[in-house]
Amino acid sequence: MKKAIIAVAAILCVVAFCVGFYFLQSWSDREQQKDEELTEFQKIISKDLENDYPVTPREVVKLHNRIVLCFYSGSYSQEELGQLADQELELLDEELRDNNPKEEYLANLQLDIENYKKNKKSISQTDVCDTNDVLYKKIDGDDIAYVTAYYFMKEDGSFNKTYQQFVLRKDEEGKWKILVFYQIEGPSSEDD
Repeated sequence: MKKAIIAVAAILCVVAFCVGFYFLQSWSDREQQKDEELTEFQKIISKDLENDYPVTPREVVKLHNRIVLCFYSGSYSQEELGQLADQELELLDEELRDNNPKEEYLANLQLDIENYKKNKKSISQTDVCDTNDVLYKKIDGDDIAYVTAYYFMKEDGSFNKTYQQFVLRKDEEGKWKILVFYQIEGPSSEDD
């Protein structure tokens, strides 16, 4: 009799474990499917940069590039463009943000997007230099990082590659913020 009770209890434990595992796996699959259903635009505007800010200068530039791709290749409402711009502005150093108030930033951005469309320009691909190629310096007491990114562009059927140098500064909270960026001839290997 005792053996029968132990056997039934063991079977019930195995069944309970299997049912629990099934429900856990189903919930995990649903959550993963929800993430996969989000568009790149939705993923970016739903990103909580206050609590989940990119850790390295390279990751900041990668997120910037994702935002740029959305700016120039997406279709969205004025409100959605503003939400995307808010995420971009969070990546900028306070000094750069102060020199680009949101309304002025949005107006310039819309003009640039219209010019891209008018000139049938598109950004096919972006990339960021390797981690080993990020240059770190201490300038006037500030931690500075130099990150090179490239953009593979298409314009009227022809392709070209442009490079940009990003200069990032670590803020008081330890977050790397874009201080300035400018076009360069190619990957920079010299100390600026």
